[in-house]
Amino acid sequence: AVPDLQKAIQRFAEDFGLDFKGQEDVESALTSTAFFPLDKTSIELVHPLNGQGPIQKYIDKKGGGMHHLCFRSDDIDSDIERLKAKGYEFLSDAPSLGAHNCRVIFIHPKSCDGVLVELNQPM
Repeated sequence: AVPDLQKAIQRFAEDFGLDFKGQEDVESALTSTAFFPLDKTSIELVHPLNGQGPIQKYIDKKGGGMHHLCFRSDDIDSDIERLKAKGYEFLSDAPSLGAHNCRVIFIHPKSCDGVLVELNQPM
C-alpha cells in the first residue's frame, strides 16, 4: 500500500529498474493497482532466531505479514551511492553479511513510501 501511486510507480521503475506494465483501477476493491511482473523471483519466509531481533519486534507489533522487498544488485556499492545521491536513507552505513553469503543493506521505509527495501549482492 502506497500513499502516492504515481510517485511509487516512478520510484520502482526508475530507481529499482523494474519494468512497469500498466495500471488498473479495481472499482470493486476501491483500489488502483500498478504492475511490475518479475521473471526470476523467490519468496523468503523469515522467523526470529531465539525469539529476538527485528523480525520478533515486527511480529510483536503486527502479528506477521509482508516484511520487506529485496532487490538483487550486481554492484551494491554503486547502487548505494546512486540511491544516496537521490536522497535515500539507509538503516546502516554499509552492507553486512546476510543469507546465502550475500552483502545486504536496507533502505529506510520512509525513503520508499513506507516499504522496507533490501539490496542484496551475492559474494
